[in-house]
Amino acid sequence: MSDLVPTAQEQPTGEMETQTKSPDAHPDAPPDYNSHFVAGPPGPAVPPTAGYPGGLPMGYYGPQLPSAFPLYQPTGSTHPIQYQPGKYPGPNQLIPVPWMPRPSPMPNCPLGLEYLIQLDNIHVLQHFEPIEQMTNFETNNRYDIKNSADQMVYIVNEDTDDFTRNAYRTLRPFVLRVIDFMGREIMTMQRPFRCTCCCFCCPSARQELEVQCPPGATIGFVAEHWNLCRAVYSIQNEKKENVLRVRGPCSTYGCGSDSVFEVQSLDGVSSIGSIIRKWNGLLSNMGDADHFDIHFPLDLDVKMKAMIFGACFLIDFMYFERSPPQRSSR
Repeated sequence: MSDLVPTAQEQPTGEMETQTKSPDAHPDAPPDYNSHFVAGPPGPAVPPTAGYPGGLPMGYYGPQLPSAFPLYQPTGSTHPIQYQPGKYPGPNQLIPVPWMPRPSPMPNCPLGLEYLIQLDNIHVLQHFEPIEQMTNFETNNRYDIKNSADQMVYIVNEDTDDFTRNAYRTLRPFVLRVIDFMGREIMTMQRPFRCTCCCFCCPSARQELEVQCPPGATIGFVAEHWNLCRAVYSIQNEKKENVLRVRGPCSTYGCGSDSVFEVQSLDGVSSIGSIIRKWNGLLSNMGDADHFDIHFPLDLDVKMKAMIFGACFLIDFMYFERSPPQRSSR
């Protein structure tokens, strides 16, 4: 018996050096894991969404994207929440809400108002802002606009600087931008600042809202009229000619009931529609998150539908917008 241990077959010294050494190898260099990676052709360039800068605001996205809807379910929705079997949202997961299908362009209709042609009522749902309840800081208002099927129609965002919002509070001048599902700004609503320190019956103290569709092209105005007992507005065309009027209740601070603003003909004989501020229980008093129902005839001129829609926001700011609670200095 031999004490020799079997070993691997010996190879020529030159071949082993060739396999273990590289002419440019460096003992301290890290291994190159991408040496066999071959880059593929570049993908197609996707242009940015036109309209709203950077596309839709955070939390919203259009139906053409993978996740197509704003993750928001409003408080007090009358529609049941349905899930697929075995798929339920987690504790921190929001519920997707569908958008209304985009209608085809129509003649003699401003771009973006095609949705209103198909509707006879819409819901305006203001977002609840907890930071306003915890601090004294007034934030920009945000609204979701939905149809009767609980589908999103528009997004409305206030665009006012921090100083103006917190210095003038409910009397602040504001700009509201109406955004469609593609992120386009299809409508702009502006309220200039009006001094309320002078006589309340003075024309310079009366509130006014200008509606532009598309932005830059005025389609009408909502003008306040002085009245001793109730809120009265006139809905005007682009030439400031009165077309309709809005007549509010004697008291807009009713507890436990809705506040109804009737849209009437100029002579007050015919009822055209209504703007109803819904009573949401304790949320109506504790938080600044209003809910409006707007009703108008299906065959009403689409520009007048847009003007009634705009009147809702002037009413909200004048009668239902609440400043954050002031904390005591003690």
